[in-house]
Amino acid sequence: MIHPTADVSPAALVGPDTRIWHHVQVREGARIGSGCILSKGVYVDAGVGIGNYVKIQNYVSIYHGVIIEDGVFCGPHCVFTNDKAPRAINPDGSLKAADDWALSKTLVRTGAAIGANATIVCGVTIGQWAMIGAGSVVTRDVPDYGVVWGNPARLHGFVCPCGARLKEGRVEGTQMAAGCPACGRQINIAISLWESAQ
Repeated sequence: MIHPTADVSPAALVGPDTRIWHHVQVREGARIGSGCILSKGVYVDAGVGIGNYVKIQNYVSIYHGVIIEDGVFCGPHCVFTNDKAPRAINPDGSLKAADDWALSKTLVRTGAAIGANATIVCGVTIGQWAMIGAGSVVTRDVPDYGVVWGNPARLHGFVCPCGARLKEGRVEGTQMAAGCPACGRQINIAISLWESAQ
C-alpha cells in the first residue's frame, strides 16, 4: 500500500505487504523489504537498504549509506547522519557536489530499537536487539543486546529480545549467561562488556 501523497521512485524496490503512508519520500535505488511500515513524513535516501518487518515512525530521516536489517524499530523523529565532516561549500566557496565528501556507512542489526529523537552519528554499528534511549546521540558502536542512552550515548546494561533488562547470571570463561526475568531466556554476554555497563 502506497498512500497517494507519498513519492516513491520507480527505481526503488518495495516488498509485498509494506505500507508507505502520507508524505513519505523513497529515493531511487532504495530497497525496502516486506511487511514494513513507513509512517508519515519518513525520508529514505538513495541506496538505503531496509529489511523485512521494519517499523519506521513519523518523520524519521534515513540517509544514503544506512543499512537496516530485519525487525528494527525506529522511533519518531530519529535521524541517521552520513557525513562526519559536513559542509555546504568547499574552501574556495564553491558549492559541494556529490563527489566532494566521504560517505560513512551505518549498520543497524536485526531487532534493534531506536528511541524517539535519537541521532545516530554515521560510521557505527548498532548490534542485534540493542536498545537506544530516546534523545540519545550515538557516536560509537553498540553491542548486541546493549541498552544505551545519553549524549553521548553510554552503555547502561543489556536487554533481552523481549525488551526486559537482563540480570547477572553464571560465568563460564569469558562469558556470562545473563538471564531474563520476564521470559527466561539466557543470553551470553562478554564479562568485559557486562562490567563496563555496571
